[in-house]
Amino acid sequence: MTNGDQLRAAMSVAVDEFRRTVPLVQCLTNIVAAQWTANVLLAAGAAPAMVDNPEEAGGFAEVASGTLVNLGTPYPDTVAAMRAAVEARRRSGAGWVLDPVAVGGLPWRTEIARELVRAHPPAVIRGNSSEIAGLAGAAGGRGVDATDRPEDVLPAARQLADEFDCVVAVSGEVDHIVAGDELVRVHNGDVMMTRVTGVGCALGALMSGLVSVAEPRVAAITATAWLTVAADRAMATAAGPGSFAAILLDEVAAVDGATIAAAARLS
Repeated sequence: MTNGDQLRAAMSVAVDEFRRTVPLVQCLTNIVAAQWTANVLLAAGAAPAMVDNPEEAGGFAEVASGTLVNLGTPYPDTVAAMRAAVEARRRSGAGWVLDPVAVGGLPWRTEIARELVRAHPPAVIRGNSSEIAGLAGAAGGRGVDATDRPEDVLPAARQLADEFDCVVAVSGEVDHIVAGDELVRVHNGDVMMTRVTGVGCALGALMSGLVSVAEPRVAAITATAWLTVAADRAMATAAGPGSFAAILLDEVAAVDGATIAAAARLS
């Protein structure tokens, strides 16, 4: 069995194990994407929990299967909750996923992101190309929009992966996942994914759940393939962003591990 065959087999097992275990995924995420993120997790077979207040976030992070920290709309209270959740994951030795939304372009959230990764490095950092560059010390993009291509920020992704011993997933027209010396590209997906609010945020949440059943490299690749393969299938009948969003949820629910592993276009 080749390395590619082994990866596809691991992806299939990860999806099936995700559905078997129904991971409890804590999402400290942004107000724009919360409902969509929950719907994607439900469609995938997880149990979402938007526990993001400082009184409960730490305690909940101790029992959650996965924890996502998404910096899309940070407030002082939610930042306190993020700190508590990350500290709880540190104490238990559990992984978590960081989505550094608009990091690099906005100083406050940039410092928060850097503080959190220093406190307890995440299993996976998932962002667009400019967010990954911003977290590594560059200027970042235009708000939440990327102004770089994933291939242009591979040095920054590798820097973060080495510094924090984590997987870095760079989303874009072609998704790039960096794990140690390995680079895996996922060529599935459609531009329509950028016309629906929160698709990237939901991807981070899906990674959080998969980290509970697979090692971070496999989790990041599998989550990326799961959502983008579903998007490819949704585009077969979608008429526009509204129908695409609904059909995407259906396809996330419909595909199984073997289908995702077989349909993923990897290089």
